[in-house]
Amino acid sequence: MYILQILQFIGIIFFSFVLIKATDIIVVHLRSIARKTNLGSFYLTAIIIGMATSLPELFVGITSALENQPNLSLGNVIGSNIADISLIVGLAAVISGSLKIKNHDIEVKDLLHAFIAGIIPFLLLLDKTLSRVDGLILLSMYGFYNYLILNKRHRYFDDENGFIIGFLRRIHHNHVAKDFMYTFLGIAVILFSSDMIVRLGASFAGNMGIPIILVGLFIVAVGTSLPELAFGIEAIKKKESEMFLGNLLGSLVANGTFIIGITALLNPITVQAISEYYIAIFTFIVTFVMFFIFIRTKHSLERWEGILLIAAYLMFLMIEFF
Repeated sequence: MYILQILQFIGIIFFSFVLIKATDIIVVHLRSIARKTNLGSFYLTAIIIGMATSLPELFVGITSALENQPNLSLGNVIGSNIADISLIVGLAAVISGSLKIKNHDIEVKDLLHAFIAGIIPFLLLLDKTLSRVDGLILLSMYGFYNYLILNKRHRYFDDENGFIIGFLRRIHHNHVAKDFMYTFLGIAVILFSSDMIVRLGASFAGNMGIPIILVGLFIVAVGTSLPELAFGIEAIKKKESEMFLGNLLGSLVANGTFIIGITALLNPITVQAISEYYIAIFTFIVTFVMFFIFIRTKHSLERWEGILLIAAYLMFLMIEFF
């Protein structure tokens, strides 16, 4: 029995790394598309890369809903958002030494947007159920968030027919067929890996006698959050902290609205492990407030503050399991 559980755990880790590699391929080619079509850096991070690095959570959500295990997706999304705002940010700050934020306008407004997007699923789940109507509400919020960003930054596309037509014209004239080919190949790999993670995660939880939401909160969530860490470290090395922040907040918004919304639309979610869920809610609020205070006080995140965020995540892990 223990050998089977070990193999299942190894399988989850292996397919999580396959997810990460496939996501890296997609991010590279989406960045190429964005560059060739002249998208601005905030578009690139808050919408395109933010969504791209959330693709593992998206496909885990779709496959878990189809496999009738939506609580795995719920745990994955909540765990990913907590990991992003504490573990990923903390590690980025520790590795880089200091995370400087120069664009204060993006910082304040998008921190607020990300927090609202992260907390609304919790509010909709106060009755312990996320219905298809709730899923539609979350999807509408994601669309509205992207509309606000695109409307505010329409100057990137000087086209009399609007953003969409202007974007399609740039695609047509800039030879991005190869980029799209690799993007769809990466999506196919992600679909297969996500299905394996859901199957192995459900089986592992059953054999260990633990709620499946915990598998999503930690094992799957940390694996699917690694693309954000990889992108963040690369952005910080290039002294593009705004790109790191844009990707982070874009991922939080995509996770909290689009991904949970799609999952609930396919398969309504009923919270099964309520105490673990409430602990996760509290942890998300506390870690986000810590992150907000650290960023707002000096417009930077120092190494010791990153260590505190990592410590908060480790404490969350200990409380949930022990």
